[in-house]
Amino acid sequence: MGVPTLKNLLEEGVSGRGVLVRSDFNVPLDGSTITDPGRILASLPTLNALIDAGAKVIITAHLGRPKGEPDPKFSLAPVAARLGEELGRNVQLAGDVVGTDALARAEGLTDGDVLLLENIRFDPRETSKDDAEREKLAEALVELVGEDGAFVSDGFGVVHRKQASVYDVAKLLPHYAGELVAAEVEVLSKLTDEVTRPYAVVLGGSKVSDKLGVIEALAPKVDTLVIGGGMAFTFLAAQGHPVGTSLLQEDQIDVCKSLLERFGDVIHLPVDVVVADKFAPDAQAQTVAADAIPDGWMGLDIGPESVKRFAAVLSGAQTVFWNGPSGVFEFEKFSAGTRGVAEAIAGATGNGAFTVVGGGDSAAAVRTLGLPDSDFSHISTGGGASLEYLEGKELPGLKVLES
Repeated sequence: MGVPTLKNLLEEGVSGRGVLVRSDFNVPLDGSTITDPGRILASLPTLNALIDAGAKVIITAHLGRPKGEPDPKFSLAPVAARLGEELGRNVQLAGDVVGTDALARAEGLTDGDVLLLENIRFDPRETSKDDAEREKLAEALVELVGEDGAFVSDGFGVVHRKQASVYDVAKLLPHYAGELVAAEVEVLSKLTDEVTRPYAVVLGGSKVSDKLGVIEALAPKVDTLVIGGGMAFTFLAAQGHPVGTSLLQEDQIDVCKSLLERFGDVIHLPVDVVVADKFAPDAQAQTVAADAIPDGWMGLDIGPESVKRFAAVLSGAQTVFWNGPSGVFEFEKFSAGTRGVAEAIAGATGNGAFTVVGGGDSAAAVRTLGLPDSDFSHISTGGGASLEYLEGKELPGLKVLES
């Protein structure tokens, strides 16, 4: 990636300068309790480097999808508290995004201080489709760091978004890729430019339509494409099998038929599934053949024979990319498939394979199931960004760093 990096900024010197950092703190919450701090932990190398170098650090980030106005349930207060614990210092939280409180706190910062702005998506201009509106918000963010300020893009989970704090602000300040963004791009390049074969991709999740782009892009390039999760049932329907009340995108059946016709030699579908009489953790469950799902039952996981077959093809892989769970792992009764696939990928890691967990629900599954991060070569912080990168799409937040 031919862009200036954090190392370049530190070499230029940041002592006494304001540095605006776009982080990704979109962490899962149970009330006000952070259930997975992975994205906070991933931000620490960049933040610590800037703090140690004497920068006045101002962080902007989002949480959830507030509707362009303040909403207490999406406040970054829990993030500020946890980030302060991890950094070992006080992290101020501004009471607004770019208003009077944010400006007053920014002006009062001394070298090594950290200020977290309130949820950037509380301001409707962040996600506006109007360039002029986004630019106004970007100008207000620049005002917080001053004329000699700098911008560090370190939220990989949002680099595929053309948003004020990701894209527009980079056009107004000297800009640099943070440690996290640079590391993510380096990893993804190994899945596109420097692939060691055999190359296996494991896709899951609920909707085929969400993954069509990456299937079309990767199917001609991989040796194995394993498909599980809710999206598998549209493929099974495309083969003419009954799927009961399983998740089904009827408008995608013909698309799946075409994919199977073109890439049937690399696509691997479940041969058995765990079905339930309702979508609930206490549902009645049974394992049936993938072509024999009973009427009125829904598939919520891949079955043990599928796990065995998927594990067999993954065991010989030298490169593995995984995005999307194989079942409803949040319900213990329907978590065995996702666990089995994850353990197979971990086994490939142990055998020397380069394995990447593509963020999102896959990363959440790793932690929910209690698997150590060290079982995988890399766990991405950006599910959507990873997929769009592998599709070959231009990511605005990366493209602007090259300018």
